[in-house]
Amino acid sequence: MRPAELHLTAAGARKGSLILVNRDHPLQGELFPDLVPLQGGWPDQHLDRTAARMLDAAIRAVQGTGQILPVSGWRSQDEQQAIWNSSLTDHGPDFTARYVARPGCSEHQTGLAVDLALCAEHIDFIRPEFPYDGVCGTFRKVAARYGFIQRYTEEKQDKTGIAAEPWHFRYVGVPHAAILTEAGLCLEEYPAFLRQAPRVVRLENGRRVQVSYLPWTGTETRRPAPGACWQLSGTNEGGFILTVWEGEA
Repeated sequence: MRPAELHLTAAGARKGSLILVNRDHPLQGELFPDLVPLQGGWPDQHLDRTAARMLDAAIRAVQGTGQILPVSGWRSQDEQQAIWNSSLTDHGPDFTARYVARPGCSEHQTGLAVDLALCAEHIDFIRPEFPYDGVCGTFRKVAARYGFIQRYTEEKQDKTGIAAEPWHFRYVGVPHAAILTEAGLCLEEYPAFLRQAPRVVRLENGRRVQVSYLPWTGTETRRPAPGACWQLSGTNEGGFILTVWEGEA
């Protein structure tokens, strides 16, 4: 059951399924995500519980089991540091800056990001092959329906600071993935987009959802709950995103 009020706190502004994590907005403290093992991927890969369930559903929906492999999910700070160091040694600073996030600035540390690969005899851990056709292309077409976006695209490199990564998908949830995809936005642009005005969308089942931005004032505040079914996520850039589903759950 949802609480009877919204509770806006400094800690809450830095966590949630819509937090922005990049070179300008590093993680602030350890998140302790609710992790579960990923199905059918490389050994010992984990993801946030909800993200893992939706990823599995999306792969099954396109009959991609055994063809689409989760290569890299959640990473600890130490693991991200090791990947960064290894890439510097093997590929140099330019390549590393384009394709590997600095420790503390990686979405993989949230448990909400996953690198996917088309099954092959050899898979590149840093840049796995995930083409735009075949079963991978079909996955792209349904990804937003299950709450995922391709996080890094070529046209948004100046905003994200990361080169295009066709293999890297980020769970943001429904309806945010659809809003971002239809508006042609990257996650860096989402808070400003919502600050312009709340957005109302209609889901495939006909249910209406309103999404709005709440600024963080720096003071802990409480507000009445906006209804029976809502979700509040921090943005890690100075505010919150409130999602309200109309009607009963």
